Amino acid sequence: MKLQIITGKIQRAQRVCFYGVESVGKTTLAAKAPAPLFLDVENGTSHLDIPRVATPTWAALNEAVRELATEKHDFKTIVLDSIDWAERLNHEALKEEKKIKSLEEIPYGKGFTMAAERMARFLGSLDLLIEAGIHVVLIGHAQVKRQEPPDQVLPYDRYELKLTKQASPLVKEWVDHLFFLNFKTRVVESESGKAKGRGGKERIILTSHSAAYDAKTRSALAEELPMEWASIESLFVSSVPAKVPVPQISPLDILKATFKDKGDEITAFLRYRGKIGEDQQWTDAPLDYIAQVHATPSKFLDAVDAWKASCVEQA
Repeated sequence: MKLQIITGKIQRAQRVCFYGVESVGKTTLAAKAPAPLFLDVENGTSHLDIPRVATPTWAALNEAVRELATEKHDFKTIVLDSIDWAERLNHEALKEEKKIKSLEEIPYGKGFTMAAERMARFLGSLDLLIEAGIHVVLIGHAQVKRQEPPDQVLPYDRYELKLTKQASPLVKEWVDHLFFLNFKTRVVESESGKAKGRGGKERIILTSHSAAYDAKTRSALAEELPMEWASIESLFVSSVPAKVPVPQISPLDILKATFKDKGDEITAFLRYRGKIGEDQQWTDAPLDYIAQVHATPSKFLDAVDAWKASCVEQA
């Protein structure tokens, strides 16, 4: 076998997440990205003159991503506003499908595990945009969480993405850059000897991991930057050629990205249903059946999960 070795930097679209405190300007900053289209999950873009698509349901959000990844358009950046509201839509859809009022009704925490698996598949579908040369920017809200690391004597508070503990690591691993947006403040000692905060108007981008907040970057950016588009513009300018043709992606290609971690389970399910032979893989299923699955992938995966659960019970 001959290995094809590639050297040097590879240009591709960027996966970025802006998260931060309330009213710091996350959406306004994202609106300065190259040719953006907003997937306006939380209806938070009314103050901006930007193109947007309303995605009030989990199904509508997934369909919008599939359409943008497979059809020609002039947008260079897709902005999801916001990822935590998208997770909320995911949970609502799952509760409706399972006819429950809370994910906690599914025992052993499996409800949140199922929701996290759906979020992982959603991130996989966003990769189709990346492959098409389209940047993806996720906007997120921040929450303060108590940390008690085993190598520290005292606990401390830290800013993190406002996501469940199951979904948060998936998003943080998926993005290339996790930027924390905040107001810069200084703590000074007053005449009485008490600590007093000063500033609070200057806005900054924090790019590197800290005990006080979560952040990361795959670039050589400074740890602290002014909250201006010029501070991060080089990431977007140098990542993708000026004109990238959007490829025509087949339903099978989309499902390969969506189902990339469940191939064995799906193959076994389709063999059980007689859709493929014992020596075939799920990707060998008839094209008309693939098209049906592509239309409602979430329902198909629910059927696979239900079949898998029934097999476990029978065993």
